[in-house]
Amino acid sequence: MPEKAIIIATRGSALALAQANCIAAECRKFFPRLRFELKIIKTTGDKLQKASMAQLEGGLPKGLFTKELEAALLKNRADLAVHSLKDLPTDVPAGLVLAATPRREDVRDALIYRDAAFFRKLRDETENSKVVEWRPGQSALRGFGPNLTVATLPDHATIATSSTRRKMQLLAARPDLNVVEIRGNVPTRLRKIAERGELDATILALAGLKRLNFSVQANGKLLGDAVPDGLLASVLDDEVMLPCVGQGAIGIEIRADDGRIAKICERLNHFNTFQCVTAERAFLSAMGGGCQSPVAAYAEADENHVRMRAVSFCHERARRGHGRRAISDAALLGKELAAELK
Repeated sequence: MPEKAIIIATRGSALALAQANCIAAECRKFFPRLRFELKIIKTTGDKLQKASMAQLEGGLPKGLFTKELEAALLKNRADLAVHSLKDLPTDVPAGLVLAATPRREDVRDALIYRDAAFFRKLRDETENSKVVEWRPGQSALRGFGPNLTVATLPDHATIATSSTRRKMQLLAARPDLNVVEIRGNVPTRLRKIAERGELDATILALAGLKRLNFSVQANGKLLGDAVPDGLLASVLDDEVMLPCVGQGAIGIEIRADDGRIAKICERLNHFNTFQCVTAERAFLSAMGGGCQSPVAAYAEADENHVRMRAVSFCHERARRGHGRRAISDAALLGKELAAELK
């Protein structure tokens, strides 16, 4: 009788599946004699795509994108759950544990906006043809040249983001900007920027774009199968837009007493990444926040040490801090920095 398959639980979005398939491929590489299968589970967050995440934070429990996967683990309907670590609450349910974080992807954000040259050419071609292809209002679309930055956005530009952390950092740098909500998966958000003239730009995690096989070219063009024509991207320095806790990292959650699966996770884990996100998650936990809290933190491994920068917008004015500790004291670093900013 063939050995029972090891079940990997995941959400069904394109990005979640890309991450889960990456983990499954690593599992099969390290353990070729074992059988691994994906199990797609719809979460509460998937069912609330039209709701405002900022408004939901106070009205619904944490774990909008994780609790159904965790329930599958606790009921032995899955053996591993693959999360975007930024979505995983710091207070993991009793009986479960964050067992591994593979090597982290690029933590930076990307500013996505329309290409002025592309839309100018498209407009001219349309006006010179006998068939008018512009939809109502589409001629009002404005674009920008390559290398657009937060500092060079036009006055009162409208930026779409569902992230409180991004909103607060944008307004701290540019109080004149108009920041509005946007929902949907990555291709949906890209399409909204390409088609909706009332939106000038959005901000997306570079890690998510890369995992969906999108790429930012040297000339600023954003390429990929699901990318609408005429979009550009500028990668934002983390000094301009500090990432959220866990950004770019994949978290693998398992049952705490499952030694067999823990052995698998040992092969999947990247030690430095795990210590860095430990510091970040300790900071977030001590700040008392979730993934929509107005805080940001980024830790980097430096030889045998972890150094971390953080910012909090929980008070009237932004509070920033940084620290460095031995890599074995990563959690302590996060708690100390939280105490400083609180």
